[in-house]
Amino acid sequence: MPAIDMSYDDSLATSRLLQSSISSLSSSRQQASQIAKAYRQAAQLFLTRRLPEAFSTIEPIITPEKFENGDSEEHGTVATPAPIAAASRGTRIKVWSFYLTFLNAVIELGPEEGKHAFGSVRWKGLAAKCRDGSVWDEVVRVGYGGSEGDVDAEVVINLATLLLTHSPSQKLNQQRLENYLSSTAQPTFDFSHMATLTPRRRNSAANAMTNGTNTPRDLNSKLKLLELYTLHILPRNDEWDYAREFIGMSELLDDERKEAFQIALHGLKEEREHAANREAELQRQQQEQLEQKRQEAEAEAEARRQEARKEEEERKKREGKAKHTLRDTDDSSDKTKRSATSNGRRQPPDPNPSRVSRPAARKPVAPPPSFYQRASAMMGSMQTAFYTSTQDLTNNPVALIRMMVFFLALALAFGRRDLRERLKRMIANAWDKIRRTIGMGVKVSYI
Repeated sequence: MPAIDMSYDDSLATSRLLQSSISSLSSSRQQASQIAKAYRQAAQLFLTRRLPEAFSTIEPIITPEKFENGDSEEHGTVATPAPIAAASRGTRIKVWSFYLTFLNAVIELGPEEGKHAFGSVRWKGLAAKCRDGSVWDEVVRVGYGGSEGDVDAEVVINLATLLLTHSPSQKLNQQRLENYLSSTAQPTFDFSHMATLTPRRRNSAANAMTNGTNTPRDLNSKLKLLELYTLHILPRNDEWDYAREFIGMSELLDDERKEAFQIALHGLKEEREHAANREAELQRQQQEQLEQKRQEAEAEAEARRQEARKEEEERKKREGKAKHTLRDTDDSSDKTKRSATSNGRRQPPDPNPSRVSRPAARKPVAPPPSFYQRASAMMGSMQTAFYTSTQDLTNNPVALIRMMVFFLALALAFGRRDLRERLKRMIANAWDKIRRTIGMGVKVSYI
């Protein structure tokens, strides 16, 4: 009887274990279906450029669920693994690749569009993950339980490419790749961690322990990682010698691939040197052009200063000449007036003619201006009048046009014969009157 009870208990335990396994398998299938559905929806939203909706769809899959620990107040809030941690390898790779592609698109939006789509704080937080490299820690911690060597090679390739594109310094990228390569080449046998992994995760960890090259796909991923590390990241850090040594010591590369990698590395170095030389030459040419423009500007400014100085000197000379001419003209006119006044002044009649006349004291009379003075005054007046008329004609071109019209009309008038004859008669009559007047004046003065 006890044997029968024992067999019944064993069968009951086995049944409960089977039911637990079936319910666990059903729950995992349901969760995998939900993850795949969320991935497809997020991808569709991403293709239609609805980035905020795509992020809100994919975020619950890659975010750990937190719950309160009631047993101990010291631990506080405890986080469970994210749903993506229990997904299959292919699903993990798709989801994390989509997430990294999404982050790249978010950064390319720029501050203005990113602020409009996600808000300033949210966009800056998403962009900072890629620039400071914290997205690598997030993927390892949330998706792979903190084990660096368990990360899928395809995900590592996308992470390294994202940091290579947006991180200002590649030191962190180099360090994380070196840690990953060393963890896959020399894994730490953490059996406690292996016990908590699903069968597929155990196979993935086993592949990592054997350098991850059991399949052509794994080998191709490793080669891509080596290409990123030796041909892109190390050159960005100016570690050309170390890149050559790493290629030469790599066990994954055969002689043909090593030669191809070395040739590509040499070409990249030459291209970098040529680019640096071109940039230096371009900067030198720009400096020369700036220097030449500066010299031309200084020469032009100096020429303008010289021209302004000459114009100022000429203006002062013209003003001095005009003042001298006006002064000479005023002096000549004053002398002429004084001479005429002294000559036209008469002695008043003596009211007492019986009185003996005494010689009156004569005031000194200024000598009449000489012929040279009169000629100078006349020339100065003519020069002043000519200068004034030139300035007036320059400032008022209408007067010049009027004068030309007047001379043209005068020339046309003299072209007519009857007008010429009439003018001759008028001149003859005027001259006859002047001659008679002079003759009468002579007779009166004689009488």
